[in-house]
Amino acid sequence: MKKRDMQRFKKILEQQRDELMGNAQKTLSGDIHLDPDDFPDEIDAASSEQNLAFQGRLRERERGLISKIEQALKKIEEGVYGECEECGEQISLKRIQARPVAELCIDCKAEQEALERRNA
Repeated sequence: MKKRDMQRFKKILEQQRDELMGNAQKTLSGDIHLDPDDFPDEIDAASSEQNLAFQGRLRERERGLISKIEQALKKIEEGVYGECEECGEQISLKRIQARPVAELCIDCKAEQEALERRNA
């Protein structure tokens, strides 16, 4: 991958990471909370608990994505960004544009997914 492309993806990845970290900071700062006194009945409380649980799952997924972004940024620094971790071939630019944290080329990813379906 060209150095210019790597720098462009580095900027994209850093922006995504910063946005996700901002979301996490909102969660930690208390923007999301549950106070039983705020709800007049059980249905409102249950609905709020469900919403809070959903947001918790979303933040967990975001934390996983932040980890993948950090790995991709490390690969950029090492000069190996865009190489398939399975076969070592270059991941297509279209795939990297669609998913900047992609670790596998499309062929290896398809093979991995087929194995997962067979084992499920």
